[in-house]
Amino acid sequence: MTDPGYDVVVVGAGSAGCALAGRLAERGDRSVCLVEAGPASRLPDVTSAASLAATAPGHPLNWEYAARLVRGRMVSVPRGRVVGGSSAINGSYFVRAVPQDFADWAVPGWSYDDVLPYYRRSEADLDLDGPVHGAAGPLRVRRPAGHLLAPVTPVFLGACATLGYPDEPDKNAGGPPGAGPVPSNAAEGVRISAATAYLPPPWGAAPETPTLTVRPEVRALRVLLAGDRALGVETTAGTIRAGEVVLAAGAVGSPHLLLHSGVGPEPVLRQVGVPVRVELPVGQGWSDHPSVYLPFRWPGPPPHPDAVAGQAALNLDSGSDPAGDLEILLFARPFSEGREVHLMCALQRPESHGDLTITSADPLAPPLLDYRYLRTEADRRRLRAAIRIAADLLRVAGLDRAVPEGWVLGNDVRLDGWIREVLTTSVHLCGSAALGRVVGPDLRVHGFANLRVADTSVLPAVPRRGPAATAVMIGERAAELLAGPIWTST
Repeated sequence: MTDPGYDVVVVGAGSAGCALAGRLAERGDRSVCLVEAGPASRLPDVTSAASLAATAPGHPLNWEYAARLVRGRMVSVPRGRVVGGSSAINGSYFVRAVPQDFADWAVPGWSYDDVLPYYRRSEADLDLDGPVHGAAGPLRVRRPAGHLLAPVTPVFLGACATLGYPDEPDKNAGGPPGAGPVPSNAAEGVRISAATAYLPPPWGAAPETPTLTVRPEVRALRVLLAGDRALGVETTAGTIRAGEVVLAAGAVGSPHLLLHSGVGPEPVLRQVGVPVRVELPVGQGWSDHPSVYLPFRWPGPPPHPDAVAGQAALNLDSGSDPAGDLEILLFARPFSEGREVHLMCALQRPESHGDLTITSADPLAPPLLDYRYLRTEADRRRLRAAIRIAADLLRVAGLDRAVPEGWVLGNDVRLDGWIREVLTTSVHLCGSAALGRVVGPDLRVHGFANLRVADTSVLPAVPRRGPAATAVMIGERAAELLAGPIWTST
């Protein structure tokens, strides 16, 4: 079948796609089709802010991509396959990129001051107000407090203070790094996904609109291209034609679609038999945060059942980055049965970069993710430092590590060996269709008049804080780029 056509088709109902489609529909002056490969779901795995069940391998709401982190270390990378995308299954960590990230990228129109209004427009911060916070946005933002503050959280923050790390009570203020509570897109135990915030019933709580069509369980296969124009999208349910095509399928899904549409590195496309339309470095040079979980034994009471797992974080400078290139994130809830909880030790500004390629001309075949983590000595040195600082925090707090001392405090060679065994990823992949390299400041793919990308794949590098809030900001920004100003900034 062939759809009668829309003004805009948005591929991917994740953090950015829901924000973009919802804002365009709010205007009411154009027809919008939002396509999502996954289903709509109200399972507790989606609605409960405390649940990370949908990130587990084998879960039906999870793409579960196989990925190589380093040679010999393969893992399963979760990405949301549901209306709401990863915002419906993640840890509800809702922290903005820092001003220095935008300064490093130096993309016209994408400075911190340029994007701050879009961060503000997306949120209703229930704890803080002032010129950097929003009060009327669709996403409610809270920090752990009261019965939702885990008993271990003050202990962790107290250890940070004892070791002399400064307080950072507002991690969305754009200030210097320090220790403080983590803002979350959750309220009273309910995860507020981008779908909940931006889409109308039955998917979310936004006002109903006749101009938006949401099509779950429809997978995009490739973009239909003719000359310098996109005609629409070929899907598992037929062709959807549109005047504008926006890929918001995430930092894995969007480059995967571009490659299968013939937009990408010529050697990669020719090797699998996909005709080359435009040669661009799609899927090349992206980055993500390598991380290691340091388990410890918490003898006190567990958190409230509605409390988010990621409660507080120490962001700090390893010695060469005043904006903070390390993060130690407290996970106050055990991952499985037992008493062990974790400090997630992550390198937030890695030098190493990865590649995403396709291995077949079949668009249903999964891509190959090669993270190429820890390729430089600077990356290895800084991740070691994060783990040793985390061990110091546990020592000061009087908490027992669940890892033998020799692994953590031993020599670098032994620590590096342990890191390779337990290394994981923060699942913050960015830069696979980057601003400047693949898309322009207006998010148009180079060489095309009406094909854009709007998700974290456009960020030139992974920001120093997790990208969930930034993904929503990109959707808000993309809506204005497509349709012009849609509100008056105050």
